[in-house]
Amino acid sequence: MDAQFWHERWENNQIGFHQEEVHFYLQEFWSHLQLPAGREVLVPLCGKTNDMLWLLEQGYRVLGIELSPLAIAAFYEENKLVPIKKQRGNFISWELDEIRILEGDYFALTPVETMETSATYDRASLIALPKKMRIAYVQQLTTLLKVGTKVLLVTLNYPLQEEEVPPFSVTTEEVYKLYRNSFAIELFAAKAVPTQSPRLQTQGIKHLTESAYLLKRS
Repeated sequence: MDAQFWHERWENNQIGFHQEEVHFYLQEFWSHLQLPAGREVLVPLCGKTNDMLWLLEQGYRVLGIELSPLAIAAFYEENKLVPIKKQRGNFISWELDEIRILEGDYFALTPVETMETSATYDRASLIALPKKMRIAYVQQLTTLLKVGTKVLLVTLNYPLQEEEVPPFSVTTEEVYKLYRNSFAIELFAAKAVPTQSPRLQTQGIKHLTESAYLLKRS
């Protein structure tokens, strides 16, 4: 799955993965990270999620990373915000007050960009990647985060279909396999929820399991 796939999804408005509402797991479990206000939260593959606004409202600084400039522009425009764009290394940084969204490839990030990151929120990053890319995703996250950094991870689990496109199913077993070498892992919750993805609905998948994990970089 290359960059062109994601650019085409945003160009064609094929963004069934986007949710207008703030995620219920974010509201329910974020306090468990015990992160003081004012700290920076990394939101990889952020799209135009309103979860970033919720984090801002709780008093945090937000650092998003997103490949599509259309997604970033939509986030600011839909929330009536006007960012300043700056070139910062390999990225174009869209900045306004306590939020920065870096336009570019997550895999091009270095610890320089995340040196102030104190926590990470992943609702739609791991599940956006096919199985063959998830190991590299976690390896990159391990490189970017300092020891002790906490992550709120949200995944989906549903019966696999022959043709797979995002959002992908990620089992609890796979989460432990991916993260256990570099993170302590705690499962917060696993709930059956109605399917929101139009693609999965057309395949007859009416419910799926949505899980929330606390990870801590070790």
